[in-house]
Amino acid sequence: MANYLWIFWAILGAVLVVAEVFTTGFVLLWFGIGALAAGLAGLLGVHSIILQFLIFAAVSIGLTAASRTIFVNYFSREKSGGDLKSGVESLPGKIGTVVSSSRGSMHEGAVKVFGSTWTAYPAEGEEPLEAGDRVEVTRVQGASIYVRRIGIAPDWRGKELGS
Repeated sequence: MANYLWIFWAILGAVLVVAEVFTTGFVLLWFGIGALAAGLAGLLGVHSIILQFLIFAAVSIGLTAASRTIFVNYFSREKSGGDLKSGVESLPGKIGTVVSSSRGSMHEGAVKVFGSTWTAYPAEGEEPLEAGDRVEVTRVQGASIYVRRIGIAPDWRGKELGS
Protein backbone atom coordinates (compact mmCIF):
# COMPACT_ATOMS: atom_id res chain seq x y z
CA MET A 1 0.00 0.00 0.00
CA ALA A 2 2.83 2.39 0.82
CA ASN A 3 4.02 2.10 -2.78
CA TYR A 4 0.82 3.74 -3.97
CA LEU A 5 0.56 6.44 -1.31
CA TRP A 6 1.93 8.92 -3.84
CA ILE A 7 -1.45 8.74 -5.62
CA PHE A 8 -3.17 10.01 -2.46
CA TRP A 9 -0.70 12.90 -2.21
CA ALA A 10 -1.14 13.77 -5.89
CA ILE A 11 -4.94 13.80 -5.58
CA LEU A 12 -4.79 15.82 -2.35
CA GLY A 13 -2.39 18.28 -3.97
CA ALA A 14 -4.62 18.72 -7.03
CA VAL A 15 -7.71 19.21 -4.86
CA LEU A 16 -5.97 21.84 -2.72
CA VAL A 17 -4.60 23.73 -5.73
CA VAL A 18 -8.06 23.78 -7.35
CA ALA A 19 -9.69 24.76 -4.03
CA GLU A 20 -7.36 27.78 -3.86
CA VAL A 21 -9.21 29.23 -6.85
CA PHE A 22 -12.36 29.46 -4.72
CA THR A 23 -10.77 31.02 -1.61
CA THR A 24 -9.18 34.36 -0.87
CA GLY A 25 -6.59 33.31 1.71
CA PHE A 26 -3.80 32.26 -0.70
CA VAL A 27 -2.75 29.44 1.64
CA LEU A 28 -4.23 26.28 0.12
CA LEU A 29 -1.94 26.64 -2.89
CA TRP A 30 1.14 26.14 -0.74
CA PHE A 31 -0.34 23.09 0.98
CA GLY A 32 -1.30 21.72 -2.43
CA ILE A 33 2.27 22.15 -3.63
CA GLY A 34 3.48 20.47 -0.42
CA ALA A 35 1.18 17.51 -1.08
CA LEU A 36 2.45 17.30 -4.66
CA ALA A 37 6.05 17.34 -3.36
CA ALA A 38 5.23 14.48 -0.96
CA GLY A 39 3.60 12.61 -3.84
CA LEU A 40 6.68 13.11 -6.01
CA ALA A 41 8.87 11.83 -3.18
CA GLY A 42 6.65 8.75 -2.88
CA LEU A 43 6.82 8.19 -6.62
CA LEU A 44 10.62 8.47 -6.56
CA GLY A 45 10.96 5.79 -3.88
CA VAL A 46 10.40 7.39 -0.48
CA HIS A 47 7.96 4.81 0.92
CA SER A 48 7.92 5.93 4.56
CA ILE A 49 4.59 7.58 5.38
CA ILE A 50 6.25 9.60 8.13
CA LEU A 51 8.95 10.89 5.78
CA GLN A 52 6.34 11.79 3.12
CA PHE A 53 4.34 13.69 5.74
CA LEU A 54 7.47 15.53 6.90
CA ILE A 55 8.18 16.55 3.29
CA PHE A 56 4.57 17.73 2.95
CA ALA A 57 4.79 19.75 6.19
CA ALA A 58 8.23 21.24 5.47
CA VAL A 59 7.37 22.34 1.92
CA SER A 60 3.95 23.71 2.92
CA ILE A 61 5.18 25.65 5.93
CA GLY A 62 8.29 26.87 4.11
CA LEU A 63 6.31 28.19 1.14
CA THR A 64 3.71 29.80 3.42
CA ALA A 65 6.41 31.58 5.43
CA ALA A 66 8.30 32.62 2.29
CA SER A 67 5.19 33.99 0.60
CA ARG A 68 4.25 35.94 3.70
CA THR A 69 7.70 37.55 3.70
CA ILE A 70 7.48 38.31 -0.01
CA PHE A 71 4.00 39.82 0.29
CA VAL A 72 4.94 41.97 3.27
CA ASN A 73 8.17 43.21 1.70
CA TYR A 74 7.03 43.84 -1.85
CA PHE A 75 3.29 44.34 -1.90
CA SER A 76 2.58 46.25 1.31
CA ARG A 77 4.66 49.33 0.48
CA GLU A 78 3.60 52.29 -1.58
CA LYS A 79 5.93 53.57 -4.29
CA SER A 80 6.94 56.40 -1.96
CA GLY A 81 8.26 53.87 0.56
CA GLY A 82 5.58 54.36 3.20
CA ASP A 83 3.20 51.73 4.49
CA LEU A 84 0.31 50.80 2.25
CA LYS A 85 -2.86 51.88 3.97
CA SER A 86 -6.20 50.22 3.40
CA GLY A 87 -9.62 50.26 4.98
CA VAL A 88 -10.10 52.71 7.81
CA GLU A 89 -6.38 53.58 7.86
CA SER A 90 -6.69 55.10 4.38
CA LEU A 91 -9.46 57.55 5.33
CA PRO A 92 -7.43 60.50 6.69
CA GLY A 93 -6.92 62.95 3.83
CA LYS A 94 -9.84 61.61 1.78
CA ILE A 95 -12.59 63.95 0.58
CA GLY A 96 -16.24 63.34 1.36
CA THR A 97 -19.63 65.03 1.25
CA VAL A 98 -21.83 65.84 4.23
CA VAL A 99 -25.13 63.99 3.76
CA SER A 100 -26.69 64.84 7.12
CA SER A 101 -26.22 68.21 8.87
CA SER A 102 -24.84 68.44 12.41
CA ARG A 103 -27.20 67.93 15.30
CA GLY A 104 -26.92 67.59 19.04
CA SER A 105 -24.37 69.02 21.42
CA MET A 106 -21.46 67.24 19.72
CA HIS A 107 -22.56 68.40 16.25
CA GLU A 108 -22.85 64.83 14.99
CA GLY A 109 -23.53 64.49 11.28
CA ALA A 110 -23.04 61.99 8.48
CA VAL A 111 -20.42 62.10 5.75
CA LYS A 112 -20.19 59.92 2.68
CA VAL A 113 -16.63 58.91 1.72
CA PHE A 114 -16.06 56.46 -1.16
CA GLY A 115 -19.65 55.22 -1.02
CA SER A 116 -19.68 54.55 2.74
CA THR A 117 -21.54 56.79 5.17
CA TRP A 118 -19.72 57.56 8.42
CA THR A 119 -20.78 59.23 11.64
CA ALA A 120 -18.82 62.47 11.51
CA TYR A 121 -17.93 65.31 13.80
CA PRO A 122 -16.39 68.66 12.88
CA ALA A 123 -12.70 68.88 13.75
CA GLU A 124 -11.71 71.16 16.60
CA GLY A 125 -12.42 74.79 15.72
CA GLU A 126 -14.76 73.94 12.81
CA GLU A 127 -18.35 75.10 12.48
CA PRO A 128 -21.21 72.54 12.55
CA LEU A 129 -21.57 70.49 9.38
CA GLU A 130 -24.12 71.43 6.71
CA ALA A 131 -25.53 68.97 4.18
CA GLY A 132 -23.71 69.30 0.86
CA ASP A 133 -20.43 70.61 2.33
CA ARG A 134 -17.24 69.10 0.95
CA VAL A 135 -14.99 67.95 3.78
CA GLU A 136 -11.65 66.28 4.31
CA VAL A 137 -11.22 63.51 6.87
CA THR A 138 -8.65 64.60 9.45
CA ARG A 139 -8.74 61.55 11.73
CA VAL A 140 -10.62 58.38 12.56
CA GLN A 141 -11.61 57.53 16.10
CA GLY A 142 -13.42 54.24 16.57
CA ALA A 143 -16.28 54.12 14.07
CA SER A 144 -16.43 57.92 13.69
CA ILE A 145 -14.51 60.39 11.60
CA TYR A 146 -13.49 63.98 12.26
CA VAL A 147 -13.62 66.31 9.29
CA ARG A 148 -12.80 69.86 8.25
CA ARG A 149 -14.30 71.88 5.43
CA ILE A 150 -12.33 72.32 2.26
CA GLY A 151 -12.51 75.21 -0.17
CA ILE A 152 -14.74 75.04 -3.20
CA ALA A 153 -12.83 72.98 -5.74
CA PRO A 154 -13.42 72.92 -9.46
CA ASP A 155 -15.23 69.89 -10.78
CA TRP A 156 -13.84 67.77 -13.59
CA ARG A 157 -14.96 70.32 -16.23
CA GLY A 158 -12.98 73.13 -14.59
CA LYS A 159 -16.10 74.88 -13.23
CA GLU A 160 -16.51 75.72 -9.59
CA LEU A 161 -18.95 73.54 -7.71
CA GLY A 162 -22.09 75.31 -6.62
CA SER A 163 -22.16 77.77 -9.54
